[in-house]
Amino acid sequence: MPHYHKLGKIPHKRHTQFRKPDGTLYSEQLFSTEGFSSNSTLLYHCHPPTEIVKVDEPYNVAPKVAEEKMLKHRSFQGFNIKPENDFLESRKPVLVNNDCHIVLAAPRESMTSYFYKNADADEMIFIHEGAGVLRTQYGELTFGYGDYLVIPRGTIYQISFNGTDNRLFILESFSPIRYPKRYLSHFGQLLEHAPYCERDIRQPENLETIDEAGDFLIRIKKKGVMYPIHYAHHPFDVIGWDGCEYPFAFSIHDFEPITGRVHQPPPVHQTFEGGNYVVCSFCPRLFDYHPQSVPAPYNHSNIDSDEVLYYVDGDFMSRKHVTRGMITLHPGGIPHGPHPGAVERSIGAKETKELAVMVDTFHPLQITEDALGIEDGHYVMSWAE
Repeated sequence: MPHYHKLGKIPHKRHTQFRKPDGTLYSEQLFSTEGFSSNSTLLYHCHPPTEIVKVDEPYNVAPKVAEEKMLKHRSFQGFNIKPENDFLESRKPVLVNNDCHIVLAAPRESMTSYFYKNADADEMIFIHEGAGVLRTQYGELTFGYGDYLVIPRGTIYQISFNGTDNRLFILESFSPIRYPKRYLSHFGQLLEHAPYCERDIRQPENLETIDEAGDFLIRIKKKGVMYPIHYAHHPFDVIGWDGCEYPFAFSIHDFEPITGRVHQPPPVHQTFEGGNYVVCSFCPRLFDYHPQSVPAPYNHSNIDSDEVLYYVDGDFMSRKHVTRGMITLHPGGIPHGPHPGAVERSIGAKETKELAVMVDTFHPLQITEDALGIEDGHYVMSWAE
């Protein structure tokens, strides 16, 4: 992201001598997810971040695809994903393609015995239930209900939860997660027409330098394989950092909906974008104020995208039988729209209390075995009721 930030102690100039009180050098590390051609951060470690002491046997964690092609509307009961103690084991990919993976998780326990690094994908973790702290080399981000945590690929992190009831909607993106370009000035500032601004973005705080030697396990995911690698020093040994590449938090409750006299199209809800997908936030808002407006969304053809809607909370006037954590998948190639009766019921309504996260992908999604286990097979016929 294009906003400069710094924490801790850093030298006056980049790539110059920066010494500890005992006279030895701190170890400088350039962190970027796109080589030397995009945003980056410089971190200053107490010890080189390269000191591997042991490598355990890697193991496969790739999603198991059950269906590669489909042309029917689908629905999945996300809260039927069973809770598991371990954070990584709780993560269940349900819809995947070469651009992103959509994952559900219900972890009971905090990460205490290891650290995690996704070496392939930026992560967007939406907190549906639960609260806690995301700890990284950059400092801490506290989180709660409705927060998006955006974590650049390669970031080493631990998550501490306040309790055992946690529900997460996770997007793994194989391209950087960005603010939509149309929201930004040529110089990277969020513009006045954007539905959020820099004040809404929460940056890491409370940088704690942990200068400890020992055996520190980092589980690193690369190309569908998990590599358990042990390092000689605590990975959070950073004394200071500065730059434009770091994890951040943004609350869906700080998204300011754009409304109009007639129904506004889904792009007004856009929150983030990546390579071949967009993320949108549907938030409580006033309905259209034209005297003959139809608040319900019009039927629309998904020709060039698969639409995934994750229902968080509230009432959804365009859908029947909506439950918290439910996912609908409307694939490209066939139109979809409000359920029978929803259009007439919407006329005269003044506002909606709905809260949802939408992911539109521009390449088809594949359904995993975990998704089949939570599918509502009756959904495809729900327009015929």
